Amino acid sequence: MLGLRGNKSESLPSLCMDRELLSYKGAKPLFALTALLTVIQGMCIILQAVFLGRAVSGLFLGKQIVSVSSDLLLFFVVLISRHITVFIIKQICYRFADRTSSALRRSFLSKLFELGPKSARKEGTGALVSLTVEGVRQTRNYLELFIPKMAANGIIPVLILAYVFWEDRMSGIILLFTMPVLIIFMILLGLAAQKKMDDRWASYRVLSNHFIDSLRGLPTLYYLGISKLHKQTINRVSDKYRTMTMGTLRLAFLSSFALDFFTMLSIAFVAVALGIRLVDGHILLEPALIVLILAPEYFLPVRELGQDYHATLDGKEAARQLSAYTQKNGVEAPHSKHFSAPDYWSDKAKLAIENCSVTYEDGSKAALKDLRVTFSGFEKVGVIGPSGAGKSTLIDFVSGFIKNGSGTVKMNGKTISFASNEWRQQVTYIPQHPYLFSASFRDNIAFYSPEATERQIRQAAKAAGLDLLIRSFPQGMNERIGNGGRQLSGGQEQRVALARAFLCERPILLLDEPTAHLDIETEYELKEPMLRLFENKLVILATHRLHWMEQMDRIVVIHDGRIAETGNQDELIQTNGVYRAMVRSQLEGI
Repeated sequence: MLGLRGNKSESLPSLCMDRELLSYKGAKPLFALTALLTVIQGMCIILQAVFLGRAVSGLFLGKQIVSVSSDLLLFFVVLISRHITVFIIKQICYRFADRTSSALRRSFLSKLFELGPKSARKEGTGALVSLTVEGVRQTRNYLELFIPKMAANGIIPVLILAYVFWEDRMSGIILLFTMPVLIIFMILLGLAAQKKMDDRWASYRVLSNHFIDSLRGLPTLYYLGISKLHKQTINRVSDKYRTMTMGTLRLAFLSSFALDFFTMLSIAFVAVALGIRLVDGHILLEPALIVLILAPEYFLPVRELGQDYHATLDGKEAARQLSAYTQKNGVEAPHSKHFSAPDYWSDKAKLAIENCSVTYEDGSKAALKDLRVTFSGFEKVGVIGPSGAGKSTLIDFVSGFIKNGSGTVKMNGKTISFASNEWRQQVTYIPQHPYLFSASFRDNIAFYSPEATERQIRQAAKAAGLDLLIRSFPQGMNERIGNGGRQLSGGQEQRVALARAFLCERPILLLDEPTAHLDIETEYELKEPMLRLFENKLVILATHRLHWMEQMDRIVVIHDGRIAETGNQDELIQTNGVYRAMVRSQLEGI
Protein backbone atom coordinates (compact mmCIF):
# COMPACT_ATOMS: atom_id res chain seq x y z
CA MET A 1 0.00 0.00 0.00
CA LEU A 2 2.58 2.52 1.05
CA GLY A 3 4.71 1.51 -1.86
CA LEU A 4 2.25 2.84 -4.43
CA ARG A 5 3.83 5.34 -6.78
CA GLY A 6 2.17 8.07 -8.74
CA ASN A 7 3.06 9.14 -12.25
CA LYS A 8 5.92 11.51 -12.86
CA SER A 9 3.68 14.52 -13.28
CA GLU A 10 2.68 14.15 -9.65
CA SER A 11 6.33 14.60 -8.68
CA LEU A 12 6.28 18.22 -9.78
CA PRO A 13 5.38 20.80 -7.19
CA SER A 14 1.72 21.60 -7.27
CA LEU A 15 1.78 24.79 -9.31
CA CYS A 16 -1.60 23.84 -10.73
CA MET A 17 -4.65 22.52 -8.97
CA ASP A 18 -4.26 18.91 -7.92
CA ARG A 19 -6.89 16.95 -9.85
CA GLU A 20 -7.44 14.53 -6.97
CA LEU A 21 -8.47 17.41 -4.74
CA LEU A 22 -11.34 18.32 -7.05
CA SER A 23 -12.75 14.81 -6.68
CA TYR A 24 -13.35 15.28 -2.95
CA LYS A 25 -16.87 16.18 -1.89
CA GLY A 26 -17.31 19.94 -1.60
CA ALA A 27 -13.88 20.73 -3.11
CA LYS A 28 -15.15 22.61 -6.17
CA PRO A 29 -17.52 24.97 -4.27
CA LEU A 30 -14.79 25.52 -1.69
CA PHE A 31 -12.24 26.38 -4.34
CA ALA A 32 -14.69 28.78 -6.01
CA LEU A 33 -15.44 30.49 -2.69
CA THR A 34 -11.75 30.61 -1.80
CA ALA A 35 -10.95 32.13 -5.20
CA LEU A 36 -13.61 34.83 -4.67
CA LEU A 37 -12.29 35.65 -1.21
CA THR A 38 -8.73 35.66 -2.55
CA VAL A 39 -9.74 38.23 -5.17
CA ILE A 40 -11.08 40.39 -2.33
CA GLN A 41 -7.82 39.80 -0.44
CA GLY A 42 -5.81 40.84 -3.51
CA MET A 43 -7.86 44.01 -3.91
CA CYS A 44 -7.26 44.81 -0.24
CA ILE A 45 -3.50 44.36 -0.73
CA ILE A 46 -3.52 46.80 -3.66
CA LEU A 47 -5.69 49.36 -1.86
CA GLN A 48 -3.53 48.98 1.22
CA ALA A 49 -0.44 49.86 -0.83
CA VAL A 50 -2.25 52.76 -2.55
CA PHE A 51 -3.43 54.41 0.68
CA LEU A 52 -0.11 53.87 2.45
CA GLY A 53 1.92 55.16 -0.51
CA ARG A 54 -0.34 58.21 -0.84
CA ALA A 55 -0.05 59.00 2.90
CA VAL A 56 3.75 58.61 3.02
CA SER A 57 4.34 60.62 -0.15
CA GLY A 58 2.01 63.36 1.17
CA LEU A 59 3.94 63.60 4.43
CA PHE A 60 7.22 63.63 2.52
CA LEU A 61 5.96 66.56 0.44
CA GLY A 62 5.20 68.53 3.62
CA LYS A 63 1.49 67.92 4.13
CA GLN A 64 0.06 67.97 7.65
CA ILE A 65 -0.87 64.64 9.19
CA VAL A 66 -4.50 65.82 9.38
CA SER A 67 -4.63 66.14 5.61
CA VAL A 68 -3.57 62.49 5.13
CA SER A 69 -5.64 61.12 8.02
CA SER A 70 -8.37 59.91 5.68
CA ASP A 71 -5.78 57.86 3.74
CA LEU A 72 -4.41 56.42 6.98
CA LEU A 73 -7.92 55.56 8.19
CA LEU A 74 -8.74 53.86 4.89
CA PHE A 75 -5.42 52.01 5.09
CA PHE A 76 -6.34 50.55 8.48
CA VAL A 77 -9.87 49.70 7.30
CA VAL A 78 -8.46 47.82 4.29
CA LEU A 79 -5.81 46.15 6.47
CA ILE A 80 -8.48 44.85 8.86
CA SER A 81 -10.63 43.71 5.91
CA ARG A 82 -7.66 41.82 4.50
CA HIS A 83 -7.06 39.94 7.74
CA ILE A 84 -10.78 39.18 8.15
CA THR A 85 -10.78 37.71 4.64
CA VAL A 86 -7.71 35.59 5.42
CA PHE A 87 -9.37 34.38 8.65
CA ILE A 88 -12.52 33.34 6.78
CA ILE A 89 -10.45 31.47 4.17
CA LYS A 90 -8.57 29.60 6.91
CA GLN A 91 -11.79 28.66 8.69
CA ILE A 92 -13.60 27.26 5.65
CA CYS A 93 -10.48 25.39 4.51
CA TYR A 94 -9.97 23.93 7.97
CA ARG A 95 -13.55 22.66 8.09
CA PHE A 96 -13.20 21.14 4.63
CA ALA A 97 -9.87 19.53 5.57
CA ASP A 98 -11.27 18.10 8.80
CA ARG A 99 -14.39 16.75 7.09
CA THR A 100 -12.51 15.28 4.13
CA SER A 101 -9.73 13.67 6.17
CA SER A 102 -12.32 12.08 8.46
CA ALA A 103 -14.18 10.74 5.40
CA LEU A 104 -10.91 9.37 4.00
CA ARG A 105 -10.22 7.59 7.29
CA ARG A 106 -13.71 6.05 7.30
CA SER A 107 -13.37 4.92 3.67
CA PHE A 108 -9.91 3.54 4.34
CA LEU A 109 -11.03 1.56 7.38
CA SER A 110 -14.11 0.28 5.52
CA LYS A 111 -11.93 -0.93 2.66
CA LEU A 112 -9.50 -2.46 5.14
CA PHE A 113 -12.33 -4.48 6.69
CA GLU A 114 -13.54 -5.45 3.22
CA LEU A 115 -10.15 -6.78 2.15
CA GLY A 116 -9.72 -8.67 5.40
CA PRO A 117 -6.78 -9.90 7.45
CA LYS A 118 -4.69 -11.12 4.53
CA SER A 119 -4.42 -7.60 3.19
CA ALA A 120 -3.42 -6.33 6.63
CA ARG A 121 -0.69 -8.95 6.89
CA LYS A 122 0.55 -8.14 3.40
CA GLU A 123 0.77 -4.39 3.93
CA GLY A 124 1.98 -4.61 7.51
CA THR A 125 0.06 -3.65 10.63
CA GLY A 126 2.51 -0.90 11.55
CA ALA A 127 2.22 0.76 8.13
CA LEU A 128 -1.59 0.63 8.23
CA VAL A 129 -1.74 2.06 11.74
CA SER A 130 0.70 4.84 10.77
CA LEU A 131 -1.36 5.70 7.70
CA THR A 132 -4.62 5.70 9.69
CA VAL A 133 -3.28 7.95 12.45
CA GLU A 134 -0.30 9.95 11.15
CA GLY A 135 -1.36 9.83 7.51
CA VAL A 136 -4.83 11.25 8.19
CA ARG A 137 -3.35 14.05 10.33
CA GLN A 138 -0.87 14.93 7.58
CA THR A 139 -3.65 14.80 4.99
CA ARG A 140 -5.71 17.26 7.01
CA ASN A 141 -2.73 19.60 7.22
CA TYR A 142 -2.17 19.33 3.48
CA LEU A 143 -5.81 20.02 2.57
CA GLU A 144 -5.98 22.92 5.00
CA LEU A 145 -2.95 24.67 3.52
CA PHE A 146 -3.01 23.67 -0.12
CA ILE A 147 -6.21 25.25 -1.46
CA PRO A 148 -5.65 28.78 -0.07
CA LYS A 149 -2.00 28.70 -1.17
CA MET A 150 -2.91 27.67 -4.71
CA ALA A 151 -5.67 30.26 -4.92
CA ALA A 152 -3.30 32.95 -3.69
CA ASN A 153 -0.61 31.92 -6.20
CA GLY A 154 -3.03 31.97 -9.10
CA ILE A 155 -4.83 35.24 -8.28
CA ILE A 156 -2.84 37.68 -6.14
CA PRO A 157 0.30 37.94 -8.34
CA VAL A 158 -1.90 38.47 -11.42
CA LEU A 159 -3.85 41.31 -9.77
CA ILE A 160 -0.71 42.98 -8.46
CA LEU A 161 1.10 42.59 -11.79
CA ALA A 162 -1.81 44.15 -13.67
CA TYR A 163 -1.87 47.14 -11.30
CA VAL A 164 1.92 47.57 -11.41
CA PHE A 165 1.83 47.56 -15.23
CA TRP A 166 -0.81 50.28 -15.05
CA GLU A 167 1.30 52.35 -12.62
CA ASP A 168 4.79 51.66 -14.01
CA ARG A 169 5.45 49.51 -17.06
CA MET A 170 9.18 49.09 -16.39
CA SER A 171 8.57 47.63 -12.91
CA GLY A 172 5.87 45.37 -14.33
CA ILE A 173 8.32 43.95 -16.89
CA ILE A 174 10.89 43.26 -14.15
CA LEU A 175 8.29 41.46 -12.02
CA LEU A 176 6.99 39.54 -15.03
CA PHE A 177 10.41 38.15 -15.98
CA THR A 178 11.62 37.34 -12.47
CA MET A 179 8.62 35.20 -11.56
CA PRO A 180 9.50 32.37 -14.03
CA VAL A 181 12.89 32.05 -12.32
CA LEU A 182 11.13 31.26 -9.05
CA ILE A 183 8.73 28.86 -10.79
CA ILE A 184 11.59 26.95 -12.43
CA PHE A 185 13.30 26.78 -9.07
CA MET A 186 10.10 25.44 -7.52
CA ILE A 187 9.89 22.70 -10.17
CA LEU A 188 13.48 21.62 -9.55
CA LEU A 189 12.82 21.74 -5.84
CA GLY A 190 9.71 19.60 -6.28
CA LEU A 191 11.59 16.92 -8.21
CA ALA A 192 14.28 16.69 -5.54
CA ALA A 193 11.79 16.85 -2.66
CA GLN A 194 9.55 14.15 -4.17
CA LYS A 195 12.48 11.74 -4.45
CA LYS A 196 13.49 12.46 -0.85
CA MET A 197 9.92 12.06 0.34
CA ASP A 198 9.43 8.72 -1.48
CA ASP A 199 12.58 7.32 0.11
CA ARG A 200 11.59 8.65 3.53
CA TRP A 201 8.04 7.27 3.24
CA ALA A 202 9.35 3.82 2.28
CA SER A 203 11.74 3.94 5.21
CA TYR A 204 8.89 5.02 7.50
CA ARG A 205 6.84 2.03 6.37
CA VAL A 206 9.71 -0.34 7.17
CA LEU A 207 10.24 1.33 10.55
CA SER A 208 6.53 1.09 11.46
CA ASN A 209 6.23 -2.57 10.53
CA HIS A 210 9.55 -3.40 12.18
CA PHE A 211 8.47 -1.73 15.40
CA ILE A 212 5.22 -3.72 15.58
CA ASP A 213 6.96 -6.98 14.70
CA SER A 214 9.66 -6.34 17.31
CA LEU A 215 7.05 -5.53 19.95
CA ARG A 216 5.11 -8.69 19.25
CA GLY A 217 8.20 -10.89 19.09
CA LEU A 218 9.98 -9.43 22.12
CA PRO A 219 8.87 -12.18 24.54
CA THR A 220 10.08 -14.85 22.10
CA LEU A 221 13.40 -13.08 21.60
CA TYR A 222 13.77 -12.78 25.37
CA TYR A 223 13.09 -16.47 25.98
CA LEU A 224 15.59 -17.41 23.26
CA GLY A 225 18.18 -15.10 24.82
CA ILE A 226 18.75 -13.05 21.66
CA SER A 227 16.81 -9.89 22.54
CA LYS A 228 20.05 -7.87 22.82
CA LEU A 229 21.21 -9.05 19.40
CA HIS A 230 18.00 -7.68 17.93
CA LYS A 231 19.08 -4.25 19.15
CA GLN A 232 21.46 -3.97 16.20
CA THR A 233 18.62 -4.46 13.74
CA ILE A 234 16.51 -1.84 15.51
CA ASN A 235 19.43 0.61 15.43
CA ARG A 236 20.01 0.00 11.72
CA VAL A 237 16.37 0.56 10.74
CA SER A 238 16.02 3.61 12.99
CA ASP A 239 19.28 5.12 11.73
CA LYS A 240 18.14 4.73 8.13
CA TYR A 241 14.94 6.64 8.87
CA ARG A 242 16.92 9.30 10.77
CA THR A 243 19.21 9.75 7.76
CA MET A 244 16.23 10.09 5.42
CA THR A 245 14.57 12.63 7.71
CA MET A 246 17.71 14.73 8.08
CA GLY A 247 18.18 14.69 4.31
CA THR A 248 14.65 15.98 3.84
CA LEU A 249 15.17 18.72 6.45
CA ARG A 250 18.47 19.71 4.85
CA LEU A 251 16.77 20.10 1.49
CA ALA A 252 13.93 22.08 3.10
CA PHE A 253 16.30 24.54 4.80
CA LEU A 254 18.42 24.94 1.66
CA SER A 255 15.41 25.52 -0.57
CA SER A 256 13.92 28.03 1.88
CA PHE A 257 17.17 30.01 1.89
CA ALA A 258 17.45 29.93 -1.89
CA LEU A 259 13.81 30.97 -2.33
CA ASP A 260 14.25 33.93 0.02
CA PHE A 261 17.47 34.89 -1.75
CA PHE A 262 15.91 34.93 -5.24
CA THR A 263 12.88 36.82 -3.93
CA MET A 264 14.98 39.53 -2.25
CA LEU A 265 17.15 39.79 -5.36
CA SER A 266 14.07 40.35 -7.53
CA ILE A 267 12.71 43.00 -5.14
CA ALA A 268 16.14 44.64 -5.16
CA PHE A 269 16.06 44.90 -8.99
CA VAL A 270 12.68 46.65 -8.76
CA ALA A 271 13.92 48.98 -5.98
CA VAL A 272 17.12 49.91 -7.85
CA ALA A 273 15.23 50.60 -11.06
CA LEU A 274 12.70 52.75 -9.19
CA GLY A 275 15.46 54.64 -7.34
CA ILE A 276 17.41 55.48 -10.50
CA ARG A 277 14.32 56.72 -12.32
CA LEU A 278 13.13 58.58 -9.23
CA VAL A 279 16.44 60.47 -9.06
CA ASP A 280 16.27 61.20 -12.79
CA GLY A 281 12.71 62.47 -12.41
CA HIS A 282 11.21 59.81 -14.69
CA ILE A 283 8.73 58.65 -12.02
CA LEU A 284 6.89 60.33 -9.17
CA LEU A 285 7.34 59.38 -5.52
CA GLU A 286 3.77 58.16 -4.96
CA PRO A 287 3.63 55.49 -7.70
CA ALA A 288 7.20 54.47 -6.88
CA LEU A 289 6.24 53.87 -3.25
CA ILE A 290 3.11 51.95 -4.24
CA VAL A 291 5.10 49.67 -6.58
CA LEU A 292 7.81 49.15 -3.96
CA ILE A 293 5.19 48.21 -1.35
CA LEU A 294 3.50 45.80 -3.76
CA ALA A 295 6.71 44.05 -4.89
CA PRO A 296 7.12 41.91 -1.74
CA GLU A 297 3.38 41.13 -1.80
CA TYR A 298 3.80 39.95 -5.41
CA PHE A 299 6.34 37.29 -4.41
CA LEU A 300 4.80 36.46 -1.01
CA PRO A 301 2.38 33.72 -2.23
CA VAL A 302 5.22 31.91 -4.04
CA ARG A 303 7.45 32.13 -0.96
CA GLU A 304 4.70 30.78 1.29
CA LEU A 305 3.99 27.95 -1.13
CA GLY A 306 7.67 27.03 -1.17
CA GLN A 307 7.87 27.08 2.62
CA ASP A 308 4.68 25.05 3.08
CA TYR A 309 5.50 22.66 0.25
CA HIS A 310 7.73 20.53 2.47
CA ALA A 311 5.24 20.73 5.33
CA THR A 312 2.44 19.42 3.11
CA LEU A 313 4.41 16.97 0.98
CA ASP A 314 3.89 14.07 3.39
CA GLY A 315 0.21 14.99 3.59
CA LYS A 316 -0.18 14.97 -0.16
CA GLU A 317 1.44 11.54 -0.38
CA ALA A 318 -0.68 10.25 2.51
CA ALA A 319 -3.86 11.53 0.81
CA ARG A 320 -2.84 9.77 -2.39
CA GLN A 321 -2.09 6.56 -0.48
CA LEU A 322 -5.44 6.66 1.33
CA SER A 323 -7.35 7.28 -1.91
CA ALA A 324 -5.39 4.65 -3.82
CA TYR A 325 -5.93 2.01 -1.15
CA THR A 326 -9.70 2.54 -1.16
CA GLN A 327 -9.77 2.19 -4.96
CA LYS A 328 -7.50 -0.81 -5.44
CA ASN A 329 -8.47 -4.45 -4.97
CA GLY A 330 -12.06 -3.31 -5.14
CA VAL A 331 -14.75 -5.65 -3.96
CA GLU A 332 -17.82 -5.84 -6.17
CA ALA A 333 -20.41 -3.23 -5.34
CA PRO A 334 -22.77 -4.72 -2.78
CA HIS A 335 -25.83 -2.95 -4.09
CA SER A 336 -25.14 -3.33 -7.79
CA LYS A 337 -28.13 -4.01 -10.01
CA HIS A 338 -26.75 -7.53 -10.63
CA PHE A 339 -27.13 -8.51 -6.97
CA SER A 340 -30.04 -8.95 -4.59
CA ALA A 341 -29.93 -8.34 -0.87
CA PRO A 342 -29.37 -11.71 0.88
CA ASP A 343 -32.16 -13.11 3.01
CA TYR A 344 -31.50 -13.74 6.68
CA TRP A 345 -29.97 -17.20 7.07
CA SER A 346 -32.22 -19.85 8.57
CA ASP A 347 -32.39 -23.63 8.90
CA LYS A 348 -34.11 -23.78 5.50
CA ALA A 349 -31.78 -21.43 3.62
CA LYS A 350 -29.63 -22.66 0.77
CA LEU A 351 -26.42 -21.18 -0.64
CA ALA A 352 -25.12 -22.27 -4.04
CA ILE A 353 -21.68 -21.36 -5.39
CA GLU A 354 -21.77 -22.06 -9.12
CA ASN A 355 -18.66 -22.31 -11.35
CA CYS A 356 -16.75 -19.65 -9.39
CA SER A 357 -13.04 -19.06 -9.91
CA VAL A 358 -10.76 -16.94 -7.75
CA THR A 359 -7.38 -15.72 -9.01
CA TYR A 360 -4.35 -14.80 -6.93
CA GLU A 361 -3.64 -11.06 -6.63
CA ASP A 362 -0.68 -11.21 -9.01
CA GLY A 363 -2.91 -12.89 -11.61
CA SER A 364 -0.42 -15.75 -12.02
CA LYS A 365 -2.93 -18.57 -11.61
CA ALA A 366 -6.33 -19.42 -10.19
CA ALA A 367 -6.47 -20.13 -6.46
CA LEU A 368 -9.90 -21.74 -6.84
CA LYS A 369 -11.13 -23.20 -10.13
CA ASP A 370 -14.70 -23.98 -11.19
CA LEU A 371 -15.92 -24.05 -7.61
CA ARG A 372 -19.30 -25.77 -7.31
CA VAL A 373 -20.63 -26.38 -3.83
CA THR A 374 -23.84 -25.85 -1.85
CA PHE A 375 -24.48 -25.18 1.84
CA SER A 376 -27.85 -25.75 3.48
CA GLY A 377 -29.41 -24.72 6.77
CA PHE A 378 -27.38 -25.21 9.92
CA GLU A 379 -25.12 -27.97 8.64
CA LYS A 380 -21.51 -28.32 9.76
CA VAL A 381 -19.09 -28.43 6.82
CA GLY A 382 -15.41 -29.28 7.18
CA VAL A 383 -13.06 -27.97 4.47
CA ILE A 384 -9.88 -29.98 4.32
CA GLY A 385 -6.93 -30.43 2.03
CA PRO A 386 -3.13 -30.18 1.90
CA SER A 387 -1.36 -26.86 2.56
CA GLY A 388 -1.85 -24.46 -0.34
CA ALA A 389 -4.83 -26.34 -1.70
CA GLY A 390 -7.19 -23.34 -1.33
CA LYS A 391 -8.92 -23.86 2.04
CA SER A 392 -8.22 -20.37 3.38
CA THR A 393 -9.03 -18.86 -0.01
CA LEU A 394 -12.47 -20.46 0.12
CA ILE A 395 -13.07 -19.00 3.61
CA ASP A 396 -11.88 -15.57 2.45
CA PHE A 397 -14.17 -15.80 -0.58
CA VAL A 398 -17.26 -16.66 1.46
CA SER A 399 -16.28 -13.93 3.94
CA GLY A 400 -16.34 -11.37 1.13
CA PHE A 401 -12.63 -10.51 1.44
CA ILE A 402 -11.89 -11.48 -2.17
CA LYS A 403 -14.08 -11.53 -5.24
CA ASN A 404 -14.68 -14.17 -7.86
CA GLY A 405 -13.51 -13.63 -11.41
CA SER A 406 -16.29 -15.79 -12.86
CA GLY A 407 -19.38 -17.68 -11.79
CA THR A 408 -22.30 -16.72 -9.59
CA VAL A 409 -23.38 -17.02 -5.96
CA LYS A 410 -27.04 -17.64 -5.22
CA MET A 411 -28.94 -17.70 -1.96
CA ASN A 412 -32.43 -19.17 -2.11
CA GLY A 413 -32.29 -18.75 -5.89
CA LYS A 414 -31.31 -15.03 -5.85
CA THR A 415 -27.89 -13.84 -7.02
CA ILE A 416 -26.02 -12.19 -4.15
CA SER A 417 -22.58 -10.80 -3.36
CA PHE A 418 -20.50 -11.95 -0.42
CA ALA A 419 -19.21 -8.35 -0.20
CA SER A 420 -22.64 -6.97 0.71
CA ASN A 421 -23.19 -5.56 4.18
CA GLU A 422 -26.35 -7.67 4.52
CA TRP A 423 -24.31 -10.85 4.11
CA ARG A 424 -21.46 -9.75 6.37
CA GLN A 425 -23.84 -8.80 9.16
CA GLN A 426 -24.77 -12.50 9.33
CA VAL A 427 -21.21 -13.84 9.38
CA THR A 428 -18.79 -14.40 12.27
CA TYR A 429 -15.20 -14.96 11.15
CA ILE A 430 -12.63 -16.57 13.47
CA PRO A 431 -9.08 -16.51 12.08
CA GLN A 432 -6.05 -18.50 13.12
CA HIS A 433 -4.65 -15.57 15.10
CA PRO A 434 -7.47 -13.38 16.49
CA TYR A 435 -6.44 -9.81 17.23
CA LEU A 436 -6.63 -8.48 20.76
CA PHE A 437 -7.01 -4.73 21.10
CA SER A 438 -5.16 -2.76 23.73
CA ALA A 439 -8.28 -2.44 25.85
CA SER A 440 -10.08 -4.10 28.73
CA PHE A 441 -11.23 -7.72 28.66
CA ARG A 442 -14.81 -6.46 28.50
CA ASP A 443 -14.18 -4.23 25.47
CA ASN A 444 -12.35 -7.00 23.62
CA ILE A 445 -15.22 -9.45 24.08
CA ALA A 446 -17.85 -6.85 23.15
CA PHE A 447 -15.99 -5.65 20.05
CA TYR A 448 -18.68 -6.85 17.61
CA SER A 449 -21.53 -6.05 20.02
CA PRO A 450 -20.68 -2.81 21.85
CA GLU A 451 -24.31 -2.44 22.93
CA ALA A 452 -24.23 -5.71 24.89
CA THR A 453 -25.07 -5.62 28.60
CA GLU A 454 -22.68 -6.65 31.36
CA ARG A 455 -24.68 -9.82 31.93
CA GLN A 456 -24.53 -10.82 28.26
CA ILE A 457 -20.76 -10.22 28.16
CA ARG A 458 -20.20 -12.37 31.24
CA GLN A 459 -22.41 -15.13 29.84
CA ALA A 460 -20.39 -15.11 26.60
CA ALA A 461 -17.13 -15.23 28.57
CA LYS A 462 -18.43 -18.16 30.61
CA ALA A 463 -19.57 -20.02 27.49
CA ALA A 464 -16.06 -19.65 26.07
CA GLY A 465 -14.48 -20.91 29.30
CA LEU A 466 -12.99 -17.57 30.34
CA ASP A 467 -14.75 -17.07 33.67
CA LEU A 468 -11.98 -18.65 35.79
CA LEU A 469 -9.30 -16.66 33.97
CA ILE A 470 -11.18 -13.39 34.45
CA ARG A 471 -11.69 -14.07 38.16
CA SER A 472 -7.93 -14.57 38.54
CA PHE A 473 -7.23 -11.03 37.30
CA PRO A 474 -6.97 -8.27 39.92
CA GLN A 475 -9.32 -6.02 37.93
CA GLY A 476 -11.52 -8.76 36.51
CA MET A 477 -13.30 -7.69 33.34
CA ASN A 478 -11.53 -4.33 33.51
CA GLU A 479 -8.10 -5.93 33.17
CA ARG A 480 -6.26 -4.50 30.15
CA ILE A 481 -5.07 -7.06 27.61
CA GLY A 482 -3.43 -6.83 24.20
CA ASN A 483 -0.40 -4.68 23.41
CA GLY A 484 0.63 -2.78 26.52
CA GLY A 485 -1.53 -4.98 28.72
CA ARG A 486 -1.59 -8.50 30.11
CA GLN A 487 -0.42 -11.04 27.55
CA LEU A 488 -2.59 -14.11 26.89
CA SER A 489 -1.63 -17.49 25.54
CA GLY A 490 -2.73 -18.66 22.10
CA GLY A 491 -5.53 -20.76 23.58
CA GLN A 492 -6.76 -17.87 25.71
CA GLU A 493 -6.78 -15.57 22.68
CA GLN A 494 -8.93 -18.10 20.81
CA ARG A 495 -11.32 -18.21 23.77
CA VAL A 496 -11.70 -14.43 23.50
CA ALA A 497 -12.59 -14.91 19.81
CA LEU A 498 -15.12 -17.57 20.81
CA ALA A 499 -16.64 -15.24 23.41
CA ARG A 500 -17.06 -12.59 20.70
CA ALA A 501 -18.84 -15.14 18.53
CA PHE A 502 -21.10 -16.28 21.39
CA LEU A 503 -22.03 -12.67 22.08
CA CYS A 504 -22.93 -11.58 18.55
CA GLU A 505 -24.96 -14.77 17.81
CA ARG A 506 -24.77 -14.57 14.04
CA PRO A 507 -26.14 -17.56 12.10
CA ILE A 508 -23.08 -18.18 9.89
CA LEU A 509 -19.71 -19.14 11.37
CA LEU A 510 -16.51 -19.26 9.28
CA LEU A 511 -13.31 -20.58 10.81
CA ASP A 512 -9.91 -20.48 9.10
CA GLU A 513 -7.46 -22.89 10.78
CA PRO A 514 -8.52 -21.64 14.24
CA THR A 515 -6.39 -24.17 16.14
CA ALA A 516 -3.49 -24.73 13.74
CA HIS A 517 -0.99 -22.89 15.97
CA LEU A 518 -2.08 -24.59 19.19
CA ASP A 519 -0.75 -27.77 20.76
CA ILE A 520 -3.10 -30.73 20.74
CA GLU A 521 -3.90 -30.50 24.46
CA THR A 522 -5.01 -26.86 24.18
CA GLU A 523 -6.98 -27.68 21.05
CA TYR A 524 -8.95 -30.40 22.83
CA GLU A 525 -9.67 -27.99 25.70
CA LEU A 526 -11.15 -25.55 23.17
CA LYS A 527 -13.11 -28.20 21.32
CA GLU A 528 -16.00 -28.41 23.79
CA PRO A 529 -16.83 -24.65 23.80
CA MET A 530 -16.36 -24.54 20.03
CA LEU A 531 -18.85 -27.36 19.51
CA ARG A 532 -21.35 -25.50 21.68
CA LEU A 533 -20.79 -22.45 19.49
CA PHE A 534 -21.56 -24.53 16.37
CA GLU A 535 -25.14 -25.17 17.48
CA ASN A 536 -27.89 -23.63 15.31
CA LYS A 537 -25.37 -22.17 12.84
CA LEU A 538 -24.07 -22.83 9.38
CA VAL A 539 -20.45 -23.73 10.13
CA ILE A 540 -17.66 -23.83 7.54
CA LEU A 541 -14.44 -24.98 9.20
CA ALA A 542 -11.17 -24.99 7.24
CA THR A 543 -8.56 -27.11 8.99
CA HIS A 544 -5.93 -29.77 8.47
CA ARG A 545 -6.73 -31.49 11.79
CA LEU A 546 -8.73 -34.56 10.81
CA HIS A 547 -10.24 -35.23 14.26
CA TRP A 548 -12.67 -32.33 13.65
CA MET A 549 -14.23 -34.23 10.74
CA GLU A 550 -16.02 -36.58 13.14
CA GLN A 551 -18.29 -33.67 14.19
CA MET A 552 -18.92 -32.49 10.62
CA ASP A 553 -22.12 -33.30 8.72
CA ARG A 554 -20.24 -33.03 5.44
CA ILE A 555 -16.63 -32.79 4.31
CA VAL A 556 -15.41 -30.81 1.32
CA VAL A 557 -11.95 -31.92 0.17
CA ILE A 558 -9.97 -29.35 -1.83
CA HIS A 559 -6.96 -30.33 -3.89
CA ASP A 560 -5.01 -27.99 -6.16
CA GLY A 561 -7.75 -25.34 -6.09
CA ARG A 562 -10.56 -27.72 -7.02
CA ILE A 563 -13.12 -29.66 -5.02
CA ALA A 564 -11.81 -33.20 -5.30
CA GLU A 565 -14.60 -34.91 -3.40
CA THR A 566 -17.39 -34.26 -0.94
CA GLY A 567 -19.45 -36.35 1.45
CA ASN A 568 -19.54 -37.47 5.06
CA GLN A 569 -16.54 -39.10 6.70
CA ASP A 570 -17.74 -42.69 6.26
CA GLU A 571 -18.40 -42.17 2.55
CA LEU A 572 -15.01 -40.61 1.95
CA ILE A 573 -13.17 -43.30 3.91
CA GLN A 574 -14.76 -45.97 1.74
CA THR A 575 -13.81 -44.05 -1.38
CA ASN A 576 -10.19 -44.52 -2.36
CA GLY A 577 -9.63 -40.78 -2.85
CA VAL A 578 -7.77 -37.75 -1.51
CA TYR A 579 -9.37 -37.81 1.94
CA ARG A 580 -8.54 -41.47 2.52
CA ALA A 581 -4.94 -40.78 1.46
CA MET A 582 -4.76 -37.91 3.98
CA VAL A 583 -6.09 -40.12 6.78
CA ARG A 584 -3.61 -42.87 5.90
CA SER A 585 -0.76 -40.35 5.81
CA GLN A 586 -1.59 -38.96 9.27
CA LEU A 587 -1.98 -42.47 10.74
CA GLU A 588 1.39 -43.50 9.33
CA GLY A 589 2.90 -40.36 10.86
CA ILE A 590 1.55 -41.39 14.26
